[in-house]
Amino acid sequence: MAADTSPPRARTRPIPAPPWILTYHSVTDPTDDPYGITVSADRLDEQLTWLRRRGLAGVGIASLLRADASERRGLVGLTFDDGYADFVQEALPVLLAHGCTATVFVLPGRLGGSNEWDPLGPRRPLLTEEGIRTVAAAGMEIGSHGMDHLDLTALSDAALRRETHGSREALGRVTGGLPAGFCYPYGTADARVLASVRDAGYAFGCALDPGPLRGPLALPRTHVSHADRSARLRAKALRHRLRHRSADVPGGHR
Repeated sequence: MAADTSPPRARTRPIPAPPWILTYHSVTDPTDDPYGITVSADRLDEQLTWLRRRGLAGVGIASLLRADASERRGLVGLTFDDGYADFVQEALPVLLAHGCTATVFVLPGRLGGSNEWDPLGPRRPLLTEEGIRTVAAAGMEIGSHGMDHLDLTALSDAALRRETHGSREALGRVTGGLPAGFCYPYGTADARVLASVRDAGYAFGCALDPGPLRGPLALPRTHVSHADRSARLRAKALRHRLRHRSADVPGGHR
């Protein structure tokens, strides 16, 4: 019988679905909020209560990724982008009351500044060095959001390096330890940006919808607004599960 010369069939293995990660921004009065990114402290409390009643504990991303598969089923990632100063007075007490931790992505190039990248306002103050150290001392994880909240995909290689490498080094000087995580401003990234984040030494990167990009440097997240109560949170949890179900891919490559 003739030898079988057909090419070997590619082996497949399932890619585990990424964990559910929630994206917050400012925690204060949401009345003046043209971008829909502000949640009141009372609404944050309601949302964390909803998670807890479903057996979910909110944690920072480094802790989430360290958990094994069985532990991760009871966890949800909590992230706060931009490093608003209101985190200390408004969000932190609520998180601690629920026994939660979170990853706070800050901008070392705008310490004590404001969200000038938002053309419609309102202007809101950002954390100072002291504020960042206060957040870290309370048990929250500090991550980088770049230096100045720029679209990284539009930058030159030198400017991109400043946003990724430079921001990690700057936060190391503020906190005494290099951050493990990076968050892409505007939620956007491409292969070149991911390569710079990897080269800078980050262990994970958070986007919003990373599209075809996969893996720990392109973690998808779910935006949370003041309008999200139980029904909307259930729908968002379901959408995450359906969109990011495990799938078999040839060769098992991400």
